[in-house]
Amino acid sequence: MANSIKIRASEKGGETTVKALISHPMETGARKNSKTGKLIPAHFIEEVVCKHNGTTVLTAEWSGGVSKNPYISFKFTGAAKGDEITLSWTDNKGESDSKAAKIK
Repeated sequence: MANSIKIRASEKGGETTVKALISHPMETGARKNSKTGKLIPAHFIEEVVCKHNGTTVLTAEWSGGVSKNPYISFKFTGAAKGDEITLSWTDNKGESDSKAAKIK
């Protein structure tokens, strides 16, 4: 799922705000296909990790209870404008994606 992440980060007053939108179907495995009546297989993000200059600042463990195309926003301290952050995810089918951005 290449190019599934849109990410933005900004620093103000010593606090960095990270906002990201991930394109992913996030199927729980409990929903049925309306035409066939068969269950749609589970397909959801299990782990999201954000690193600042190689150091992990966020680890989130998700399940099928997260909505389609999830949005995530969080704050952390210790970064400066121009530093790099990297957000990556891995799902229950082994698919993954990662994207880096500079803090503005």
